[in-house]
Amino acid sequence: MTMKRHFDADLDDLRGRLLRMGSLCEEMIQYAVKVVVEREESHLAAVEEWERQVNRLHIEIDDLCLRLIALHQPAAGDLRLIAAALKINSDLERVGDQAVNVAVTGVFLLKEPRIKLGDIPRMVEVAAGMLKDALDSFARGDVALAREVIRRDDEEDRLKSQTFNELVHLMQSDASAIQRGMDVILIARNLERIADHATNIAEDVVFMVLGKDIRHGAERE
Repeated sequence: MTMKRHFDADLDDLRGRLLRMGSLCEEMIQYAVKVVVEREESHLAAVEEWERQVNRLHIEIDDLCLRLIALHQPAAGDLRLIAAALKINSDLERVGDQAVNVAVTGVFLLKEPRIKLGDIPRMVEVAAGMLKDALDSFARGDVALAREVIRRDDEEDRLKSQTFNELVHLMQSDASAIQRGMDVILIARNLERIADHATNIAEDVVFMVLGKDIRHGAERE
């Protein structure tokens, strides 16, 4: 096999590993939320097992990216792909961490009476949808879809603020709900962060395809 064919095969391997990691993160989010909504602690074990797989992939993908740079000295589009992969890898690892945080906090809530979850179900829907579409945009090099993901981050921020306000009002009127309210706020914060990481991935897709850095609102300036 020629050096070029080795390189192309390694790039395909890189894409496949990232998408596998992303698929695990999507599963982690769904099962983490089941702990909260269905009040079922058994889902935590699956989330923690998937986290171990995500962490292994995190190391493998970093190693693969560095090896590709060192051995092949890629230029232009290939180098942008590898640079984007390094950043997406980091964002996905953090998504996994946040899913674990949601599940663990959900287990704490199981020990207490039920509490209103505010817009948590909708936040899950938005964050999970953003992550799925961000990964799809990476797989297809779809800049339009990536930009749509970025626009949806505002909705997640709005839902988090709305949930926060509802829970603060509840805690002010019922002191017994303070700890539970803080736990739900923590879950909302983790879901918002998942949406932020999906946004980062979408921005990396734009960079990968167009060579344009649109982080921190740079495109609007």
